[in-house]
Amino acid sequence: MSEANSRIIIDNLLRESGWNLPGDEGIINVDTETRNKSGRADYVLFDSSTFPLCVIEAKNELTPPLNGKEQARDYAKSLNCRFIILSNGFQHYFWDIEQGNPTIVNSFFSQEQLELRKSNFNPPRNESEEIDNFYIAKTQLPNFLQNPDYLDETKREGFLKKNKLRILRDYQLGAVKAVQKDIREGKDRFLLEMATGTGKTLTSSAIIKMFLRLYSVKRILFLVDRIELETQAQKEFDDVLKNDFNSVIWKENKSDWKRAEIVISTVQSFVNKNKYRKVFRPDDFDLVISDEAHRSLGARSRKVFEYFIGFKLGLTATPKDYLKSVDIEEVEINNPKQLERRLMLDTYTIFGCDSGEPSFRYSLEDGVKDGYLLNPKVIDARTEITTQLLSEEGYILNIVDEDGNDCEESFKQKDFEKKFFSENTNTIFAETFIKNALKDPYMGEIGKTLIFCVSQNHASKVTQTLNILAEKLFPKQYNSDFAVQVTSDITDSQNMTTNFRNNSLNGQSKINPFYRTSKTRVCVTVGMMTTGYDCTDILNICMMRPVYSPSEFIQMKGRGTRKCDFSEYWISKSEIPDDTDANKKQFLLFDFFGNYEYFEKEFDYDEVIKLPSKPSNGTNPTPPPPPIEEVISTIPDPIAEIKEILISNKGMKIDRDLYPSFKRKVTENELIRELVQRKNFNEAEKYLYEKVIDKADEYFFLEKLRKSLGIDRKISMKEILLHAFDHIQHIPSQRECLDEEFDKFDKALKPDDSIYSIAKEVFEAYTTDEEFRDIIESKRYAELGVHPSGEAFKTLPIELKQGIPNYIKENVDLERLANVG
Repeated sequence: MSEANSRIIIDNLLRESGWNLPGDEGIINVDTETRNKSGRADYVLFDSSTFPLCVIEAKNELTPPLNGKEQARDYAKSLNCRFIILSNGFQHYFWDIEQGNPTIVNSFFSQEQLELRKSNFNPPRNESEEIDNFYIAKTQLPNFLQNPDYLDETKREGFLKKNKLRILRDYQLGAVKAVQKDIREGKDRFLLEMATGTGKTLTSSAIIKMFLRLYSVKRILFLVDRIELETQAQKEFDDVLKNDFNSVIWKENKSDWKRAEIVISTVQSFVNKNKYRKVFRPDDFDLVISDEAHRSLGARSRKVFEYFIGFKLGLTATPKDYLKSVDIEEVEINNPKQLERRLMLDTYTIFGCDSGEPSFRYSLEDGVKDGYLLNPKVIDARTEITTQLLSEEGYILNIVDEDGNDCEESFKQKDFEKKFFSENTNTIFAETFIKNALKDPYMGEIGKTLIFCVSQNHASKVTQTLNILAEKLFPKQYNSDFAVQVTSDITDSQNMTTNFRNNSLNGQSKINPFYRTSKTRVCVTVGMMTTGYDCTDILNICMMRPVYSPSEFIQMKGRGTRKCDFSEYWISKSEIPDDTDANKKQFLLFDFFGNYEYFEKEFDYDEVIKLPSKPSNGTNPTPPPPPIEEVISTIPDPIAEIKEILISNKGMKIDRDLYPSFKRKVTENELIRELVQRKNFNEAEKYLYEKVIDKADEYFFLEKLRKSLGIDRKISMKEILLHAFDHIQHIPSQRECLDEEFDKFDKALKPDDSIYSIAKEVFEAYTTDEEFRDIIESKRYAELGVHPSGEAFKTLPIELKQGIPNYIKENVDLERLANVG
């Protein structure tokens, strides 16, 4: 495979970023094969004054781009260029040779971005001031160290609480120092891996203060992935930094956001209609912080992150070996391990941590050992039905099919509340929780609880069941407010999460007017309240669903790990009983689907996905019977087993840092490996089809590999081989490809914001829907009335009705984006 293939891709990436190559229309700002003292540079990019700005070193597709690092540096020095791009067409590194190491990027920078970085991103590297445990408190109350009440040790604790002064813990200070050390070493990307409950936002506040004071940073963008986290982040920043710095939520301050040093936004707000590119300049933010980085930096979101030229900081609570490279929303039950590993690999490479080691790590195990966090007590409770659902055979029911024939159907845990429904099972879950739940140490009510369900419908049923039980057990105390459904389809659900944290959801408990705790005791959810939700007085976590994703399991149980002093909820301190231990010592994790056991004993953290071997014979297996759509069971379902599992100080296996990172390579077939190493993909494909796989099963083979990689579009054998031998780290999904293609279209045709969403709908329908494409091509416009995207097409102005099909025909590979059946 020649370097020419890589250059075709590089040429396209340059044009997509606004560069003009020889032969293009407009002012040419790219030269190729440029002679210099050190040889010939593959590409040289020029600034608007025609001075060399960036060197590109191209390698063939199977050569690691970093192999050209020293060669490119010689070219850059000869040409007086500050920037280098190293690329093999599939993987690209950007290197600012004055500011640190090469980092992976997924697109090329424009001329404007590089010029702004050259002129505006030249931070001092050796600035220093005293950064100690009091760094934040000195902003809150500058002279507090001289205050008599602080100097008096008998009054110190009360003084700190009264003034709400935040003292950095040693590990939080360690994180700040680690970033400062990386800055001195010339790095501009940093990743903090800190367990849930260890104060990532407070640590971020200290880092923000440090950047604004020391490193020529004028404005910071703090990205979150959920709406409720915007308000939460702003409150936390204002609590500790408002004396020195202003913070705003961008969508609430679109006209005057520049007055603030800290701008907070969801990633989605910036991605929507490419706002980041249309509203902001690349140098508007000198530091971009991504909260929950493993979730908030999917393919489209990463474009926002890379658009701005300054420092980049990622925050994550998820251990290093559990996520690797796909949008977490697309994690599927069938292959969570593969999707998880890929996501985390991307997270680390984005921040220049290719080795899998973050800039700083503080784990749950560290937090428990140091006395800051709590491990749960697991209540493993299984009913007769769930015990069988979790078994190898599954839960077998004798049913009658549509033709009236008796048959057996087996259900597994993944079918619960999707194909198999049992009201009795949900009722016994609820009863078991209420009977065994930890209670508020003062009021004796059921302690505040989060319950995670399979779906919004499941959450609705569980909420109703809990409220019926509560009325029987606690008559007239809650009036259907004992449990509340908090899911995305519920009006005002975001405020519900805030009110639950502030102990005001549906008002306050009436048991004691001097004690502040929420009337609602239980929030029932699906995916909300899993990340970044800080509610220290949670005493019970219930998993009424199977969990397949390690990161999701960690995030769910992480809602309970924070310590809490319940005496702080007394409005009148004189009313506090003397004989009650107010400190939260543990929390309960109710596990109704063996999730703890699965991640502790069964989950294979080191599984390598292999190419399937040749079938032993050519006989076709007997096709399975058609699946049963839904089954509703009315069979009584008592608890079959309930056991308590105490977690040692070493924590759960899922929390321990025991799993080495590894590269996924298919190494079983020596000939295939040799062919790939020789870059002979045609022969490798031919050998696969003729020798390894039965020709009749060719599509099944591709389909199996496609599913194992979590890809929802047609993929080529070449892509599979490149991925299998680790020459590319990620095969983009259909959604990622569509977003990429529409971004190119948006840059080229610039549809107005008022029709942006409609244009995108039509673009995607024309690209992926053969029927829609055929209607447009044959001008059978009357049939648009019954097509889901027909109305959108009718709404388009005439130039886009013609422009979208013409653009797609000329620029988009439809086969690459084809749906899979």
